[in-house]
Amino acid sequence: MEPRRSVGHDHWFYESQTRPDTLACAPLVPEAAHIDDRFLLGLQQEAGTLASLFSSSEPALHAARSLSHILFPDTLNASLTHTLTLYDRLSTALTVAQVAGVQRLCNHYSARLNPLPGPDSSRESNNRLTQITQYARQLAMQPALITGQSVAALDAVGLTEPDIVTLNHVVGFVSYQARVVAALQAMIALPVRWIPGVTPAPDAQPERFEEAPRVHAVIKAVEPRYASSAQQAAAALCVNNSDVAPAMGVLLHDATVLSPWVALMEHTCKEEEAVLAQAVSARILGCHGNFTRRARAWREALLADVDLAAQTQPVIAVSAQLTRLPERFSAAHLQPLHNVGWENARLFRLLHAVALANWQDRLFMALMEAP
Repeated sequence: MEPRRSVGHDHWFYESQTRPDTLACAPLVPEAAHIDDRFLLGLQQEAGTLASLFSSSEPALHAARSLSHILFPDTLNASLTHTLTLYDRLSTALTVAQVAGVQRLCNHYSARLNPLPGPDSSRESNNRLTQITQYARQLAMQPALITGQSVAALDAVGLTEPDIVTLNHVVGFVSYQARVVAALQAMIALPVRWIPGVTPAPDAQPERFEEAPRVHAVIKAVEPRYASSAQQAAAALCVNNSDVAPAMGVLLHDATVLSPWVALMEHTCKEEEAVLAQAVSARILGCHGNFTRRARAWREALLADVDLAAQTQPVIAVSAQLTRLPERFSAAHLQPLHNVGWENARLFRLLHAVALANWQDRLFMALMEAP
């Protein structure tokens, strides 16, 4: 039977809804597909008052833009070892954007997805896309529920090891991007789009952190003797990075993402307050290894009650809100830090660290800590 493909993915609220060609409608904001900056999505032009901040943050923003083009290029040729199509990636990105609830991202990924041909109409293709979408939604919403069986289900529908690593990076990147965009929108006091009935996923249970962290790869690592020149170069770049080293063998399956991702981490703030903010992300999402490394003096307080700890430390309050509900992050959440003298540059360094932690935590939980 000849595969049937159709276009017209015209509703951002459901990533795989289609209509026949004759009834195809334009996406909600078609111009969102053609924006030059595919990371900030036009915010740099809107936030003229933050020009000095963008200038000082340019190394990190440049790395983030590079990653957006690597993960979501204009064209992409699949192969036997890298089977994720551009449709798969953009559909996944739209799913994560919907979970985050940041309208700017939903518009962009919907508009880019709209003209692409979807998968063929076979049962196998439907099962594959369904499994990818379910996994992405779970990892974006509540990563503590991801297990080794979740990853095995991806293998069962035909995803290769490089595909699985790339898919986790796509979910992590859009989770990161959503929080950077939400943070900047709050800093320039853009109105928050309020959706009634939205509640955050529950925080990871404290019991998850009681035992020693169990680090084990859920997929096979790249063997050094079989590593390509690109993988060897990425490994050399990461060998001294204590955050990446435990997972390097697995992450080498997508060396094109690994190198700029490590470069992005090198440009991230490492001040004490940023480390605490990243610990809050790890506590809420359930990343045992990152929480253990970063919580330090706040470990017991964060394990007992994040919201109670937030009453005495505004850094915790801001970090928790951005991690849980980026769609409702507003200027009001930043006011306590402004009140104690925080300037915009310092504030953005903190928020960027939280956003990047949301990527790193999800990636490590899925690939290295999944029970």
